[in-house]
Amino acid sequence: MPRPLWSGSLSFGLLNIPVALMPGERNVDLHFRMLDSRNNAPIRYERINAETGEEVPWKDIVRAFEYKKGSYVVLEEGDIEAARPEGKEVVEIEAFVEAGALSPEYYERPYVLVPGKKAEKGYVLLREILERTGRIGIARVIIRTREYLCAVLPRKPALQLVLLRYPQELVDIGDYPIPDEAPSRYRISPREMEMAEKLIESMSTGWSPGDYRDEFRERLGKTIEKRLKSKGVVKPAALQPEEPAEGAATNVVDFMALLQKSLAENRRTPPAKKGAGTAATKKGSATTKKPAARKKPAKRGGGKATRKRS
Repeated sequence: MPRPLWSGSLSFGLLNIPVALMPGERNVDLHFRMLDSRNNAPIRYERINAETGEEVPWKDIVRAFEYKKGSYVVLEEGDIEAARPEGKEVVEIEAFVEAGALSPEYYERPYVLVPGKKAEKGYVLLREILERTGRIGIARVIIRTREYLCAVLPRKPALQLVLLRYPQELVDIGDYPIPDEAPSRYRISPREMEMAEKLIESMSTGWSPGDYRDEFRERLGKTIEKRLKSKGVVKPAALQPEEPAEGAATNVVDFMALLQKSLAENRRTPPAKKGAGTAATKKGSATTKKPAARKKPAKRGGGKATRKRS
């Protein structure tokens, strides 16, 4: 079981509910190391002074804001600490809104609120009242050193906390050339609308998350497993250029023909359920032989820092 990010309280009005903030997502990405192809030794990332080419120790690194190209204002630790809000271990709901009031682009990352000991009554009360009223709580939460806007919503049997994006983090759709006039303006006939509706109805099904898998990760896991067994490097086959689609030079599309063909074939988008993933996708399926110790290379001039301390 993962460790809580923090243990504190969830509050609204005078009600205070002890909770622990737990991760709500799992990272299943395959992580790779960069190696030198000449001897398969890992490549290190160093903090290099762009002018002297020398490595900079952590104690000599400061944070700065680049307000224009090549010009910086240096911030002291006290400046950053002063900007951090107080009350790290509390989620205080400021308002309740209709669940449908937030469009999907505002939601960013899920967490799970787990009730503390003897806090079940208040936890269940809030969960049930949110479910009955169709509302979600809007609050602020501090995770590590940053304050986030968040939503508290019921996801039986739990209360879920989802980080939200601020409006200034979203791109205005009006910045893009999006067609926003009536369908007739784009010569879409009522018959095409009807056929499209029938097609969607024929492809509609219940939402079953288990039907969808990260097929890319599974295929890559199988490749890694084969490489481990063969103890060799297999060069990927050269990609063949795709043939241009017939009629690609024209901008005229026969929507009626496409809709009729789709209805006739009755294609469905959800994939069929598959068996459990291969053992290659499990943690620890791929390993890299540890290289022999190497002497530290001589300092180079004119280098550039490859990573800043966060």
